[in-house]
Amino acid sequence: MTTYGLLLFDGAEELDFVGPWEVFTSSAMIREQEDTAVLIAERRDPVRCNKGMRVLPDHTFDDHPPLDVLLVPGGNGTRTEVTNPVLIEWIRKASAQVAWTTSVCTGALLHEAGAARGRRVATHHAFEDILQARGNITVVRDARYVVDGELVTSQGVSAGIDMALWLVGRLHGRDHARAVRRYIQYDPAPPYLTDEPMAR
Repeated sequence: MTTYGLLLFDGAEELDFVGPWEVFTSSAMIREQEDTAVLIAERRDPVRCNKGMRVLPDHTFDDHPPLDVLLVPGGNGTRTEVTNPVLIEWIRKASAQVAWTTSVCTGALLHEAGAARGRRVATHHAFEDILQARGNITVVRDARYVVDGELVTSQGVSAGIDMALWLVGRLHGRDHARAVRRYIQYDPAPPYLTDEPMAR
């Protein structure tokens, strides 16, 4: 059984955790609920995310089950949470206890907690220079996700889905990851990449 813990905080980017949540919960469904995913926040109050979505956490830092995977999202909220000692200490402790620590987008919280220091990481393109300047970290540019030991970091939003699919494949096999991808119909084909007319 795999337990995925997804961190929430005010200002977290919605799809940074909702995208992987879809992958993890679809994986659990295909595995006949052998796995579980939980949302974790400092308090039980509703969390107001970056674009205004409000989400109720399942657990707090003090009462969540043992985790196998930790996911830390990005978003504008990282600018304030990076100085929240309670949250940073929880990430530090949780990342030391899980099998896999993952992040989507900025990665500053992982760096502050020590989990990304001395590691190769991916982050959102607009944050690459800022994260590199924090020191003792190597930002791999133009990589959708980067695996460095038990740390898996990714760029923003859709790259987080890629990272989550890679992880369920690593945990449960490539065929399982392919089944999850088919179930959620994740087959990106973004419009406006060429001058061809739109489909009708």
